[in-house]
Amino acid sequence: MRHASRYLQSLRLLLVAVLIPFASIAFAQDAPKLLLANVLAPHIDVTKYLVSEKYDGVRAVWDGSALKFRSGRTIAAPSWFLEKLPKQALDGELWIARGKFDEVSGIVRKEVPIDEEWRRVTYMIFELPQPAENQGLTFIERVKQIELLVAQTNFSQLRAVRQSPVKDRPALKRELDRIVKAGAEGLMLHLADAAYVTGRSDVLLKLKPLLDTEARVVAHVPGKGKHAGRMGALIVETKAGLQFKLGTGFTDAVREKPPAVGATVTYTYRDITPSGKPRFASFLRVRDDP
Repeated sequence: MRHASRYLQSLRLLLVAVLIPFASIAFAQDAPKLLLANVLAPHIDVTKYLVSEKYDGVRAVWDGSALKFRSGRTIAAPSWFLEKLPKQALDGELWIARGKFDEVSGIVRKEVPIDEEWRRVTYMIFELPQPAENQGLTFIERVKQIELLVAQTNFSQLRAVRQSPVKDRPALKRELDRIVKAGAEGLMLHLADAAYVTGRSDVLLKLKPLLDTEARVVAHVPGKGKHAGRMGALIVETKAGLQFKLGTGFTDAVREKPPAVGATVTYTYRDITPSGKPRFASFLRVRDDP
């Protein structure tokens, strides 16, 4: 029986490894085009940006009729929540509170939504996707539109993300220290005079005490010692094709049921070695919209 169980587990992992890439391609074809952040670099003039909190929630795009993950997969939100949203497209984070990512992720990923859980969820709006004819609006102009739209909607679970200018780098550092001490992930900077664009760009920047990025799981490494009988580490592959072992940051629950081969995980790191590998890499979470 033990051999049969191991065989079935190996077969499941093989099927996941084969099927996930095809599923990812399908989702990618339907994925909305979004603006993605770069990391704040030393040469950037931060006074040209508006600064906001980086919310540790689940990114969600509203197209006027459906709420979707970054991948394009539909979020099964309650009808009463969707009916309150305006017809205009929105981009933001489904959020509960600082440090509650796992809770909000669990709530919004359920195929059958639970009303009581969704009443805790807030949709924090930080961008207003623009149709082609209106893409000349600057971000600061779109911020004003977001604030007006949220006020007109009058739905307590729909909120505009607060955007503020920053005087200089020291002021930005003080704000980062203050907000991280209060439990936030970090800060986002959006170029104030930028038109609406999509793709990864310096128009949007993130600033955190630790850097983070994503990689794809390619294998599980069996645990040893106290982790014998469960996952000890993951072998992951970056978008550049670099593979390395990710062995820290896992809870016991994750080691018992590790991310599947083919899944995308987020990890934090300090900096990059000359060979291109991340220093002090630590598992953070499975990406919320695989």
